[in-house]
Amino acid sequence: MSERRFRFGYVLASKKVSSFIQDSLIKHAQENGIDLVPIDLDKPLIEQGPFDCIFHKLYGPEWRKQLEEFALQNPTAIIVDPIDAIEKLHNRLTMLDVVNELKIAGDNETIGIPIQIFVGENSESLLDAITSQGLHFPVIAKPLIANGSADSHQMSLVLKPEGLEGLKPPIVLQEFVNHGGVIFKVYVAGEHVKCVKRRSLPDIPEEKLGMLENLISFSQISNLTAQDQNDDSFAELIEKAVMPPSRFVTDVANQLRDALKLHLFNFDMIRDEKVGNRYLVIDINYFPGYAKMPNYETMMTAFFLDIAREKLNNESR
Repeated sequence: MSERRFRFGYVLASKKVSSFIQDSLIKHAQENGIDLVPIDLDKPLIEQGPFDCIFHKLYGPEWRKQLEEFALQNPTAIIVDPIDAIEKLHNRLTMLDVVNELKIAGDNETIGIPIQIFVGENSESLLDAITSQGLHFPVIAKPLIANGSADSHQMSLVLKPEGLEGLKPPIVLQEFVNHGGVIFKVYVAGEHVKCVKRRSLPDIPEEKLGMLENLISFSQISNLTAQDQNDDSFAELIEKAVMPPSRFVTDVANQLRDALKLHLFNFDMIRDEKVGNRYLVIDINYFPGYAKMPNYETMMTAFFLDIAREKLNNESR
């Protein structure tokens, strides 16, 4: 394998190319026998190559058709990832269903998801929908569709019933759980898993609810505790946050990978402040911003080498 070179074709949006396909990744991959090759969408895919693997973040019927034709003519090549599997993450109501099916045998840790409900355009009363499902304020309002568009990132924190009037269905309303202002982002690339800590929404004490606005967009939430905490105190908060057990994180990641049938994704996980060993997955994203991780080139190249070995195994069958 050390003598052979592998060609990995990629199709990504221009913004994703600039963030992910950095010179450092290209060089690291080349040094390990992997050549990253951009695919020209103005030409038929089957006329390009050869490719041992194609990785992409593109949707639509035309691209789907081209991938299917490529797979038929190149049965040993590996596609990362199947469009059908990716599209399951585009619906926020159902994307987390798989979490409830996981069988995690942690020492004390449990994994689950927050209570969430779907509110359609014809729903008569948002408040009735909330109370009937056992949701309590505050809640997070998210667009139903999560496809990476600007609109799909327009989220809000609803602190009081009056805040529901500013929402535009179809949306998903998700239980807000105090989690110490820290979120754990778990990046998965095949069998490689990396968990990092990031600043999140601040906890909201019940006594403070009455003093806040009815509805706050996520872009404004950084002001929620501006009078109470500065950047240094946030950094200290994240620094002091205890990471979840690595064995537990890896177990969740591996089971999610198998259930989702995806190689490249990350999931956002929080730890319930009231029940310290209760973890909740609140979001799953396909092909996230790996370059935000330190030394992402090492992790991604290790993943590419795993795919290269899988390609060799396919050829020997």
